[in-house]
Amino acid sequence: MIFNRSQQLFAQAQRVIPGGVNSPVRAFRHVGGTPPFIASAKGAYLYDADGNRYIDYVNSWGPMIMGHAYEPVVRAIQQQAEHSTSFGAPTELEVLMAEQIIRMVPGIDQVRMVNSGTEACMTAIRLARGYTGKNKMIKFEGCYHGHADSFLVSAGSGVATLDIQQVPGVPASIAEDTLVAPYNNLQAVDLLLEAHAGEIAALIVEPVAGNMGCIPPEPGFLEGLQQRCKAHGIVFILDEVMTGFRIAPGGAQQYFGLDADLITFGKIIGGGLPVGAIGGKQAIMSHLAPAGEVYQAGTLSGNPLAMIAGYTLLRELDLNRHIYETLATRTRQLADGLNSEFAKAGVVHQINQFASMLSVFFTEYPVRDFQAAKAAGNELFKQFFHAMLRRGIYLPPSPFESWFVSYALSEADVEETIQAAGESIREVFEHPAGRA
Repeated sequence: MIFNRSQQLFAQAQRVIPGGVNSPVRAFRHVGGTPPFIASAKGAYLYDADGNRYIDYVNSWGPMIMGHAYEPVVRAIQQQAEHSTSFGAPTELEVLMAEQIIRMVPGIDQVRMVNSGTEACMTAIRLARGYTGKNKMIKFEGCYHGHADSFLVSAGSGVATLDIQQVPGVPASIAEDTLVAPYNNLQAVDLLLEAHAGEIAALIVEPVAGNMGCIPPEPGFLEGLQQRCKAHGIVFILDEVMTGFRIAPGGAQQYFGLDADLITFGKIIGGGLPVGAIGGKQAIMSHLAPAGEVYQAGTLSGNPLAMIAGYTLLRELDLNRHIYETLATRTRQLADGLNSEFAKAGVVHQINQFASMLSVFFTEYPVRDFQAAKAAGNELFKQFFHAMLRRGIYLPPSPFESWFVSYALSEADVEETIQAAGESIREVFEHPAGRA
């Protein structure tokens, strides 16, 4: 593949944008090399500034569940734009959007729209603190809830990718109120509950972790967290920025039969436009201003373009729920094919797959938490990533990010990906260090 134009653009970008990108992982710092600069996308494919085509497993980090430039969403945005792109005033679309989310996700009474997943999670924690009058929160190693100060302790995603151990600019006084436990470890949570009895406002968790690679919850883990939160008067927050409307029409709340106090959303609910939301029980949500005194505001919250894009996409998913079985089938086919190719090459590996999320770890041990993810063969991942990129397969440029499958992905695309993986394995893993 030729990357001349992308190389020129990256050099130009680094002069005017910190690191040359507007979100760190895009810089390919972990895997090395020059990131392709994307010019367009359609369906399951990306096209870069040099005219190269890729099968896309990033899908804008999750939102493009139906594929890129999905026609109903594109038409809805175009039609809405003719009526203006922003009002800064209430609209009917905001009401319809809230009603659609409440209809699809069980256990939600009210919804507040914001502009990003980070903002949603930040607001959820502030709301939990205002509601309980307590300050501390529990999060899990390797989970990423956005870049608000409280969440950057032992975080996944770009923080893990860049191996930033302590984030400058996060005051120690804020970090002290963030308690951290290993994912899938209820015993560690019990120790925190005992050591900080009566001090904890909230517990926040990715129900299926996607920011240390894809790591599903072990049986009983989420249910155990919910039980402990209820017993200790702690606000139970599901961060469904990734899993919301991706693993099921009602997200993890529906899939696992949970009853969270608050749920945060992003990604899919904007159809590719910037958006976030907090949903939850009325008893807690009523503390948000102007109904209550926990303040949150946003000039572009409920932006009409984001609302119509998200509303159009959610209605499609709601009315055509067979989409989820097709997504799961495609993802299982991909996982099975990768497993077969790796096994034929004698490459030690683990493939974690949940619904339409997937990750590859080069290790002989099961990956159930952040420590196991970090111990995997991440140097080998870098070589595999570039071998796949050369074959037109666009993967997340980090082992700490989940792959996402879109409905636009065909069986032929899956087979092309599996073939590319086999070729990449033979190219990269012939060295004895990569063999079982």
